[in-house]
Amino acid sequence: MLQNQVSKSALRASSLALGLTLLVATALYAQENTDAAENGQETAKEQELTIPFDEVRTFADIFARVKKDYVEPVEDKSLMKSAIRGMLSGLDPHSTYLDADEYKDLHEGTTGEFGGLGIEVGLEDGFVKVIAPIDDTPAERAGVKSGDVIIRLDDKPVKGMSLDEAVNIMRGKPGDPIVLTIVREGEEKPLKITIIRAIIKVKSVKARILEPGYYYLRVTQFQSHTAELLRDAIANLRKDSPESIKGAVLDLRNNPGGVLSGAVSVSDIFLQEGLIVYTEGRSTDSASKYHAKPGDMIEGAPMVVLVNGGSASASEIVAGALQDHKRAIIVGEKTFGKGSVQTILPMTNGDAIKLTTARYYTPSGNSIQAKGIKPDIELQSLSISRSKSEEGLRVNESQLSGHLKNTEDSKAEKEASPKSQGSLAESDYHLFEALNLLKSLVIINSRMSK
Repeated sequence: MLQNQVSKSALRASSLALGLTLLVATALYAQENTDAAENGQETAKEQELTIPFDEVRTFADIFARVKKDYVEPVEDKSLMKSAIRGMLSGLDPHSTYLDADEYKDLHEGTTGEFGGLGIEVGLEDGFVKVIAPIDDTPAERAGVKSGDVIIRLDDKPVKGMSLDEAVNIMRGKPGDPIVLTIVREGEEKPLKITIIRAIIKVKSVKARILEPGYYYLRVTQFQSHTAELLRDAIANLRKDSPESIKGAVLDLRNNPGGVLSGAVSVSDIFLQEGLIVYTEGRSTDSASKYHAKPGDMIEGAPMVVLVNGGSASASEIVAGALQDHKRAIIVGEKTFGKGSVQTILPMTNGDAIKLTTARYYTPSGNSIQAKGIKPDIELQSLSISRSKSEEGLRVNESQLSGHLKNTEDSKAEKEASPKSQGSLAESDYHLFEALNLLKSLVIINSRMSK
């Protein structure tokens, strides 16, 4: 009996101590907000801060019960961190707590080199959903696709894991394999995909000439130096190509986003002036506007932007800005719809929190959040192959015996051979259509200018 009374006393003491600690912390926060309000830093609505005494007492009671009755001993530090993680993850899929190692990994991810599989993921209905595989990474080469739902990591069910726990499992020593069990739309049963972990070195910009005068510009992820790399790539194409630019395809498919400054700078490459994106949140600090500076690097040449369901966040900012300014035609599928701003807030202990603080809006005032960017021309995700049913059966004039020779050299026919067009249509149907659209725009513009 005495032991039971002592346990109850200890429980009440522990609960009271934690409750007092939380009340003091809440009171200090309230005082900070009051001071800020007096200095004109907060609005009248934000000055209203009440201390939730009943909820604090309930939290303290549960904390003490877990300490006393849980099947295994749990450290106070571990319990508090779990409580903080739960508080943040309950807000939205993107707010989270980052310990020192996770904070470091996040920084490495924005600068271009990190370890893992090479996929951008989010949490949906308790499972890990692939936003997009990153180009030239183990996940992309293994066949992981945007929209895949991961239900197991090796032999561990994903249901019930936090996103951070799942990501930590997917990361590991380079060279070590991991088996992802994936549910994919259109497949009758789950797929098992084995991926070998590697150091992920993201090459955020790729560029090449599709045909004389037609540029292909691919941005795989927005990093702090992406705009600089894209400018260099365009300059090199112009240097290597004797023909002036006729049009450009900007490929943002399966681009999961990245840093805001990268998206703004990339948009600015193609815009002469005007608003690129603006943000709005509860605090005055979260309201920002970003404008283009004079100078279009491709001198107003027609543009097509390719997007799909894996185009998210920063990709949607670029697509939305170019669409609203009527600078480009957006082609493909509706984008992912991540239109929220996450701010990294460092803590005094070396950890940090990633907190959603604002929403993105396109220049015309449209919110991207949970809505995405709707393409001007929608294309279904499909592939085509060359028909062989009539191969060898068709005959044209040039194949007839004794036909008259054409004395004129048709340069255009040599430049765009049926073989090269056919291979592009088979390998990348959306890019094939984008190129055809660009050619149509060039023809229309040239005829209107005459």
